[in-house]
Amino acid sequence: MRTEMMDIAVIGGGVTGAGVALDAATRGLSVALVEARDLAAGTSSRSSKLIHGGLRYLEQLNAPLVREALRERSLMLDTLAPHLVHSVPFLLPLTHHGWERAYIGSGVLLYDTLGQGLARIAPGGDGTMPHHRHLSRKAALRAFPSLRSDALVGAIQYWDGQVDDARHTLFVARTAVRYGALVATSARVTGLLREGDRVAGVTVRDLESGGEIALRARQTINAAGVWTDEIQSMVGGRGRLSVRASKGVHIVVPRDRIHGETGLILRTEKSVLFVIPWGSHWIIGTTDTEWNLDLAHPAASSADIDYLLATVNRVLRTPLTADDITGVYAGLRPLLAGESEDTSQLSREHAVVTSVSGLTMVAGGKYTTYRVMAADAVDAAVGGMNRAVPASCTEKIPLLGADGFPALWNARETLARRAGLHVGWIEHLLHRYGTLAEEVLELAASRAELARPLPGAPTYLAAEAVYAVTHEGALHLEDVLTRRTRISIETADRGVEAARHVAELIAPTLGWDTAARDREVEHYLARVQAERASQRQADDATADAARLGAPDVRRLGRTERCAPTPAAG
Repeated sequence: MRTEMMDIAVIGGGVTGAGVALDAATRGLSVALVEARDLAAGTSSRSSKLIHGGLRYLEQLNAPLVREALRERSLMLDTLAPHLVHSVPFLLPLTHHGWERAYIGSGVLLYDTLGQGLARIAPGGDGTMPHHRHLSRKAALRAFPSLRSDALVGAIQYWDGQVDDARHTLFVARTAVRYGALVATSARVTGLLREGDRVAGVTVRDLESGGEIALRARQTINAAGVWTDEIQSMVGGRGRLSVRASKGVHIVVPRDRIHGETGLILRTEKSVLFVIPWGSHWIIGTTDTEWNLDLAHPAASSADIDYLLATVNRVLRTPLTADDITGVYAGLRPLLAGESEDTSQLSREHAVVTSVSGLTMVAGGKYTTYRVMAADAVDAAVGGMNRAVPASCTEKIPLLGADGFPALWNARETLARRAGLHVGWIEHLLHRYGTLAEEVLELAASRAELARPLPGAPTYLAAEAVYAVTHEGALHLEDVLTRRTRISIETADRGVEAARHVAELIAPTLGWDTAARDREVEHYLARVQAERASQRQADDATADAARLGAPDVRRLGRTERCAPTPAAG
């Protein structure tokens, strides 16, 4: 990055930025992506973990957005990421006889019809997402025994897609690297390079060493999400995008606290609430409130948590309490600001603008439509280049781990015997790594202790922690516990017990001495303490102040740390 002129420089390592890097690289362009923290450190690791068309957008008469998202859902399920994206059922409880079943049923029928039609025309699509079905109250209660019998008169069950958003973003970035992209984390953009009125790249500070470089590029694409306005300010505020941050909070509870074989979607006064199966847990969310405080670490307050508990408890036989909560996370949606003051009414669609020569901005959108956003952004950027550039081809480019996945899944029992592991471990690895699971198994075979469950986080193998730094670009303990794995929200102690074990496993690869290892553990424990403290505060302001009690590990800028490993193996 320091020495070469790039065709495209990308600001932001969320799913859109990673998608831009992949799109540009697969068109034959040279591309460099810089991310201030970690891949998916912001919005792209804190979503509802769904790949969906947005059933409620049909009610808002936004059929084009739904159609676009359903096409992307089909592509990911069938072609691009079948190892990472899978179908999950949801129950829509009905509370009125007659008209409600007809009204909601017609919407779900249209949703299914659009989805199945797009699946058949998408490359590799076969339309295998199950069709919705109507249930009586008795049948709905069999599917979800924890529902109160007086909370519904019947239900409709339909299917959508689910993904681990952070891991998917990581795979998009690693696939971009596979096709030639350069990716650097802990690399903060501090300014824009100028040639007259034209943007000619960015200045970047390495937050690990403190050094700075000038990254020169023919075109720069800003995919910084909720930080869009910050980048626009670097060109004197000359931008046509206005982005507002909406905070979405989710809570995570153990699977045995709610008895159900399907997810649940509840209509609320403003939006909807999802109860989503997540391995051995449930994810419950989300809120939708304006946020104008710290963008890096949005904080969940006790008011947010109380709202989620109160809403879901209206329909549960056995109410949840705060003591049932295993994890809490808050993310920010980058919404295109409109005339409405209500963030739930702001646009979920995306916009691409080039208000300054050499600088393209992309913002808004949904996680599901990241690939379309990326293609549109690259289309806009290459319009300013004096050369012919091929059209986007990412709809035909499977992510790493996808090629051969069905065959390896069918051979999982053979893999288990060969590795000396229970087949359940092989299924776990295949859903997280696809065919790259064989790399993790090779690592586990190299050292006996790596083939064992992690102390304090027994649903993960020790090898996964090491693989996170050898192949997946993790530079800090926090990266491993919060994004490469989900230990921070899936264990009752938020990963406190696992922290030191993981730090000891990854220290040799990252070149940490004892002092550096201890600092990483101390930082992570401080983060957990600050998050717990914020979740006891009554409002956003006090929650934000409590969360900021733990500094960002990448703001420390210690020069004694080792050089970063590549962002992808």
